Amino acid sequence: MPARLTILGSGSAGNCALLETDNTRILIDAGFSVRQIRRRLATIARSPESLHAILITHEHSDHIQGLNGLADKLGIPVYCNRPTQDAIAEVSGTQFNWRLFQTGASFEVGDIAVDTFSIPHDAQEPVGFLLRTAAGNFGFATDLGHVTRLVIERIRHANVLVLETNHDVKMLQECPHRPWSLKQRILGRHGHLSNEAAADAAQDIMHAGLRHLYLGHLSRQCNTPELAHRVITARLAQIGASHCRAELTRQDAPCPTLEA
Repeated sequence: MPARLTILGSGSAGNCALLETDNTRILIDAGFSVRQIRRRLATIARSPESLHAILITHEHSDHIQGLNGLADKLGIPVYCNRPTQDAIAEVSGTQFNWRLFQTGASFEVGDIAVDTFSIPHDAQEPVGFLLRTAAGNFGFATDLGHVTRLVIERIRHANVLVLETNHDVKMLQECPHRPWSLKQRILGRHGHLSNEAAADAAQDIMHAGLRHLYLGHLSRQCNTPELAHRVITARLAQIGASHCRAELTRQDAPCPTLEA
């Protein structure tokens, strides 16, 4: 039974992805407006009404912007941990169809099994996901300041991985549009991964079954797709991982659907 992944958009201004089998459709984060999510789903002949669940990694706006309009109006179940629920409820003031999990737990949505794990980021209790299907495993590890041993262990079995390549360190340090306090936050151990840090992580988790590595959550001001891709592909070549393909994501449009 095939599984299909469509990164609807990824970057500092919004993050959202669709994973589907023939029987189950799951949205991972909802970081665009409802109109944008609906429009992007329509490009692959899908609609929010067909969703079975929304998984939330953490409460920052670039991951939950469209949650109110989707979960409230359509009653789609929202999966997150309690600290994330509390943080979302405080901002939205809306009660959704919550399905709470404890970080580190596993659960099922239709024929997709979901493993959760803690990631280091400056949110209440941020998580990553490994979604296991009959066709393969799909990992999501974005918005993390460093890659812990736990993260490596949990995503080591991914066949497809969405990994943060947020910034180039030099571009971030020299960026005139960001105050030093923000730069320190991004560079900190609970901030965001640089291209080089992501390359180190890719090297640590590389295995024969990892076929696609999506470069996610790129900063518009402090990175470029070409630079991120060059750093990652150079590292893949260095370690002899010719079986793994680095895939760029976009902020402004969905990526081509990957069928596993």
